[in-house]
Parts: sequence; C-alpha cells; structure tokens
Amino acid sequence: MDIIDQYFEKVNELLNKIKDNERENIWKAAELMANAIANGKLIHVIGPGGHSDIGAREMFCRAGGLVPIDAILDPGWSLEHGAKRSTSIERTQGYALAVLKQYSLEKGDILIITQPWGINSICIDTALEAKRLGLIIIAITSPEFSKKVPLEHPARHPSKKNLFEIADVVVNNYMPFEDAVLDIEGSPQKVSPVSTIVTAFTINCLVAATAKKLIEKGMQPPIWRSGNIPGGDEYNQEWFEKFKGKVKHLF
Repeated sequence: MDIIDQYFEKVNELLNKIKDNERENIWKAAELMANAIANGKLIHVIGPGGHSDIGAREMFCRAGGLVPIDAILDPGWSLEHGAKRSTSIERTQGYALAVLKQYSLEKGDILIITQPWGINSICIDTALEAKRLGLIIIAITSPEFSKKVPLEHPARHPSKKNLFEIADVVVNNYMPFEDAVLDIEGSPQKVSPVSTIVTAFTINCLVAATAKKLIEKGMQPPIWRSGNIPGGDEYNQEWFEKFKGKVKHLF
C-alpha cells in the first residue's frame, strides 16, 4: 500500500467512526438547529483559532450550506497575520470575550463551537461566556485529543477545562492525538493532518440532517446556491436581501 492509499484508509476509518458512532448526536444537534431556523433565529458558529476558523468558514455563505448562519470571524487569530501570532492569540485569556461582544448573541441562541482540540483559552472562554449568556452550545471536537493533553500544557485554558465538558451537545470528530496520522520512515514526526477533513465532514452531516429536519417540519430549507453556475446569483439575491443587516459578515 503506497502512502496515498495509507492516508485514504486513515481518513476513511475516521469518517466511518463519525458515521457509525455520532449519528444520534448529529440528529440531536440538527433538531435544535432546525427548530431555531423554523423560529426565524440565526445559528452562530465560531472556530476559535488559526485552523479551527476553517470550520466556521465552511458553514458560512457556502454553496449547498444553510443560509441563516452567523459566522463569528476575527482577523486576530487568522493565519494571514502570522502563524506564531495566531497561536499566541489562541492562548490569550479574555480575547474571545472582546470578539463575542461584536455579535448579537441572545439567550437561547445556538452557538456551534468547532475546535478539534477544545482546550485553549479562546475556545474555553467562548464556551464559558456562551454558558453565562444562556446559549445552547453544539461542540464539534475530539474528546480523545483533549483528554490526552497534559493539564499543565501551556496551550490549555487556566481552568484546565475541555470544550466537550461544557457543551450541551458534543459531536465527536475523532481527530486523533497529534492530528497527523502517517508514519513515514525517515521522518521523526507524523505527517498529513486530518482535522480539517473530519471537521468539514461533520459540519456537512449537520447541514444535511438539519435540511432534512426542516423538510419534515413542512419548511423548505434555506440553502445557498453556487454563484458559479447559471442562475446562482439571481437565486441567492433573495437571501442576501433577507439577511442584510442581520448577519455581520454577509456584505
């Protein structure tokens, strides 16, 4: 088996774990999301950190994705301003609180927190503040990873808490400890991470399940169409007009 086949097998194994073991939690989260959308509410999503941010972006204004998504995005933890800087921001206690204040978060709202490791300051601060505000937290994370990080590790929030311990619904994305999955002779470090793949798969399972729940409730699911196909811009214009001024990063 060559290295490409090995990576495929590792990824496929993890996706099967999500499919086989997380079905109940995905449907539980989807029911909450569908009810929120049916009641005219936004679903907030945050991926606090350099690569975790990809999860929030995957849900936002995405062809085939749900329309009423309010992505909480912050340039401070984005990688384009420096990878080392992003890591420092991830470990800065209190930073997330300043970011959350820029968004309209109301009691009873749903907040999806997507962070595979689920341990650092901006993640745990986000979760604890969401609890204080009375939000419902859906976490996409890897408890296996979180549990294996030593409590004294500098990446951890001072409380030593894990995201999966705080959330109301946890969907395990099964990212393994270290993230990378391939051992290659000659390399002291494993290569080829999987966190983005397993997170994106989990997110889009949630999207599909939520759309299905909305149809069962007699409601046409609000879904974006690709702007790169004929008629896409015209189709999406209705949604842009409807959510203008409601979703912070839509325009």
